[in-house]
Parts: sequence; C-alpha cells; structure tokens
Amino acid sequence: MSSHELILALETSSRVGSVALALGPELLAQTTFSAPMRHSAEIFGAITGLMDRFDRQPGQLDHIYISVGPGSFTGLRISVTIAKAMHIAHPVRIVAVDSLDVIAANVPTTEHSKSIDRIAALLDAKRNQFYIAAYQRPIDPGNAPPQATTDIRHPTSDTRHTTYKTWERLIPNSLMTPTQFLDTFADPANPIKLLGDGLLFHKGRFESSGMELLDQKYWSPQAANVHALGYQLAQAGNFADPLKLIPTYIRRPEAEEKRQQC
Repeated sequence: MSSHELILALETSSRVGSVALALGPELLAQTTFSAPMRHSAEIFGAITGLMDRFDRQPGQLDHIYISVGPGSFTGLRISVTIAKAMHIAHPVRIVAVDSLDVIAANVPTTEHSKSIDRIAALLDAKRNQFYIAAYQRPIDPGNAPPQATTDIRHPTSDTRHTTYKTWERLIPNSLMTPTQFLDTFADPANPIKLLGDGLLFHKGRFESSGMELLDQKYWSPQAANVHALGYQLAQAGNFADPLKLIPTYIRRPEAEEKRQQC
C-alpha cells in the first residue's frame, strides 16, 4: 500500500458527526456538522465541500474508512450505505473502525497524559443501558519504543485480530447498566477516567469515588480518529468485504425487537 491514497473518513456513530479527507497518513482537513443529529442533512454537503476544497472528485478516492459501531442505529446505517454505494460506483476499498476505539483515541497515550492509566468510552444505548469499552495504557515491554503496538480485539469479522497503536482493551464492547459498570470498574485507589457522548445526559449516574469524568472536549468521536485508526488497519490489509459489511449494533434496534415479540 502506498502513502498517497486519497482517503475519506466518516464518523456518524454518535450525536455530532464529522467527515475527514486524507492523503495516506496525512490528514488534510475535517468538517464537523453544525449541530447534533444532522448526519443525513449535512454529510453529503460536507463530503462535497472537502472534495471541492482540495480539487478532488469522488472517483479519485482509493479508500473510505467508516466508524462501524456500536452507536446510533440511523447514523451507522448512513455511513455503511455510503461506503457500499461508493464501492459500487468506483472500486474504493472500505475499512471498518470500532466506534468506541474512535472515542478512546481522543486521549493520547503520550507522556503528558501519563497520569491517566485507565479509560472507558461510553455511548447511550437507551433503555438504561450503555455501550461501553474499557482500556488501559499499553505497557511497553523491555526496550520497546513508546506507543508499542497493542492487540485490540473486535466483535466483527472484518476487524478481528487487528492491532492499533493506542489504548489496550480491558473488555470487548459490552452492553451495561450504570450499576453494572460501577460494580465492575469503580476503584477509589485508581479511578477510571470516563469519556463519550453517553455522559451528556447521564453523567450523574456515573458519579463515584472510583470514577472521574474527563473534560467534555474528549467526549465526541472524530472523523480524524477514524482516519488514524483506519489507516493502521489498511496498512495491515484489514479491509472490509462490502458484501458482508453491516453495522456493529451489539443488539438489534428497538423496532426489530418489538417485531420479534409480536
């Protein structure tokens, strides 16, 4: 894989969406939607705006990286549908990136954040439940350089057995109530740091001496992170099969569950 692929990255898993354009590992620009829940209204304009800004056409894209879930059912379907449509129109290659990893990547694993040893990313799953993944700072074995590659397992076949140079997972993506999460991870001696849009309306439910909320600037997932993580997956050859690509829901949408009960 060369370092000059034209890459589009989409983040629509949470409340505020964004789109990024990159050339290989170099991020060219990111556009964030003007307000929450504006995915369907603004995504095509954002893509077109970035393409025009850098004098590019959709047919020139080599890769598209998408945040594949868990998260907003509607938002995830938008990105998956766009990726599949682009693949049909042009042989663009697709990379599916875990949405909770995208949130965790907001916190750098560099020297100035060494005081942060454990983090947890949360998204609201409704019905008193949250999508949660917990992470710890990667430990560099021996004389390995900082930011050593760590193994992050994913629940979808397209991204399983992949590695990111980022936080090391403690648990796979999980569906938990606040009580379940507190019982599992609250530790007054080593508080876990929380981030993610799931805290926007529910941060009071995670108040505990064993937990701390990171600044709200870290909460929203970013298309820039989708690019950064997706590029590493692409370098390892971890491309999604467009015919099998589906969002990572963890559980079915509420409407489907109701139909199943009928």
